[in-house]
Amino acid sequence: MTNSQRVIVNTLAQYARTIVNVCLSLYSTRLILSALGQNDYGVYMLVAGVIAMLSFVTNALVTTTQRYLSVYHGRQDKEGLHQVFGNSMLLHLLIGGTIALILGICGRWITHDMLNIEAGREMAALWVYYAAVVMLLLSFVTAPIRALFIARENIVYISIVDIIDGILKLLIAIALTYITSDKLISYAGLMTGIHVLNLLLFTLYAAVKFEEFHFPRLNEWSKSLMKELSGFAGWTTYSAGCVIVRNQGIAVVLNAFFGTVVNSAYGIAQQVLGAVQFVSQSILNAINPQIMKSEGADNRERMVRLSEYASKYSFLLLALVAIPIIAEMDTLLQVWLKEVPEHTGMFCRLMLVASLCDQISIGLTSANQAIGKIRVYSVVFYTLKLTVILAGWICLHYGLPIASIMWCYVGVELMTSLVRLPLMKWIAEIEIWAFCKHVFGRIAVPCASMAGVCYAMTQYVDVHYRIFLTTSASVAVGVVTIWLTALTNEEKKVLRRALTR
Repeated sequence: MTNSQRVIVNTLAQYARTIVNVCLSLYSTRLILSALGQNDYGVYMLVAGVIAMLSFVTNALVTTTQRYLSVYHGRQDKEGLHQVFGNSMLLHLLIGGTIALILGICGRWITHDMLNIEAGREMAALWVYYAAVVMLLLSFVTAPIRALFIARENIVYISIVDIIDGILKLLIAIALTYITSDKLISYAGLMTGIHVLNLLLFTLYAAVKFEEFHFPRLNEWSKSLMKELSGFAGWTTYSAGCVIVRNQGIAVVLNAFFGTVVNSAYGIAQQVLGAVQFVSQSILNAINPQIMKSEGADNRERMVRLSEYASKYSFLLLALVAIPIIAEMDTLLQVWLKEVPEHTGMFCRLMLVASLCDQISIGLTSANQAIGKIRVYSVVFYTLKLTVILAGWICLHYGLPIASIMWCYVGVELMTSLVRLPLMKWIAEIEIWAFCKHVFGRIAVPCASMAGVCYAMTQYVDVHYRIFLTTSASVAVGVVTIWLTALTNEEKKVLRRALTR
């Protein structure tokens, strides 16, 4: 299979996985809520949520491990691959074990004193808490193995395991109806079992298929490599932490000025954004290993070209979905929620616009990770994202409308997206004009065409189910203009070959 075919197959696999799991998750949540009741379901979400806040640490570690494995794959350094995987596994076990130990010691204090748990359910909450700690530890152990699959570009198997995960969660939701013991404790235990199964499925396959997979030994500990891995993971964690602080900071500012009703609208907007962003994230996940391998093979030219492709394709794929959704947001929210909190439509639209702004140079983040000079990039780029909190607070403090904080959000996302260019000019000597020509120049016509079609449909067409007409017309125009103006002749040839073989 060629690299182009592999990227397309991996992208389609992630699409299928996400769509299936979203459907399964929506139905499972309904069954679980019915089986547990609002109180016990609230206890589970509250207690497990305390642990889930640390998931960004495991995500940072996966990114770190995948980066180093991909780079060493590019170098074709088998001994280096073996050493990177072993040290990465030791690092995950050390960090995961330490966090789990600390959380375990604090368990009774958190569930009995810090959280407001309904009287009589404290012990059940404690069991849920310990189950969540075990699940967190299992996710730390699974993370380097999952990263190995990504580095090997075996996204199809990851997608299969994730779909099995979703099916099992649905079966658990059905089984809860028939369980006579404490349903909350049983649910926590069964969810832990799924994490164990996931670890086994990844471990067994990796042990058979990947020669660099092995169970780590203390004597392979490398101080220099561990320092390098820890440094990269630390700055990646800082980057993810800034995004979380940015999101929660906006929520706090909104709460301070307008109360909890506005927070519900903001929370719904974040859900919509998360549901839509998988479109662009799929192509990024598929192309990132190729970016890392190119840098590992000292092919900087191909690495930069792939980062341009990642920026262009992730923006266009997101635009195909986001632009008609922005146009028909009010109708979508009405169908989905029935009772729509005030300002929800505005929050959703501007969050999607901000995400589109971020996508126009998103591939340069992958390029920076491939090069490995992550400290300055993280400090400058991700710290700038936090300025929206101060800017939004100033706007609201001086009486500007609530939309002003979201326009600040859009402005900061656009600013930081453009800041990537001089940053990477300094780090990797990329040609800013070439990037603008290959990316910005290629996405302008499709974006403007889709926006124009959607505007015309919403202004001049007034029929039932207009949303389907708007979406169909926008996607059709988008696909045609992307083919005619966004893709080069070489890209068209590659796409034809990949789709016809």
